[in-house]
Amino acid sequence: MKKNLTHFTKSGDAHMVDIHDKDITNREAVSSGRINMSAASIKKIKDGDHKKGDVLGIARIAAITASKKTSDLIPLCHNISLSSISVIFKVNMSKKYVYCEATASSLGKTGVEMEALTAVQIGLLTIYDMCKSIDRGMRITDIQLESKKGGASGDWRRAK
Repeated sequence: MKKNLTHFTKSGDAHMVDIHDKDITNREAVSSGRINMSAASIKKIKDGDHKKGDVLGIARIAAITASKKTSDLIPLCHNISLSSISVIFKVNMSKKYVYCEATASSLGKTGVEMEALTAVQIGLLTIYDMCKSIDRGMRITDIQLESKKGGASGDWRRAK
């Protein structure tokens, strides 16, 4: 089954997809990613004694705020009303990374994948910003959609 890119007209011009005929359904998307860092950085985060404050708490607020601003950042993304956004961080001391997972939901005509992905990316960028004085070699990686529910295309889950 061949699918066309929906953000282009038949003549090739970029446009915002018209969703007025789509059904209103419950939508949910889960995304994830991680930031690899030095032992010193991960210890500061885990111990909660970073000089800039609660790194993960601030990163969580940044992620939530970013998810609500997604359409301001991505030109053809619809401005949607989120029902909820949750962001969790898990610190892995032995492998020296912080894992981030965001779950976005909405009752609407279009999906929330971009909002979940934006939340993860900005949450991890905030960690980078707060820890760069200790470790400029941090690496943000594995940003990906884990699952989505709702809409005409149905449910999808990343194969493990």
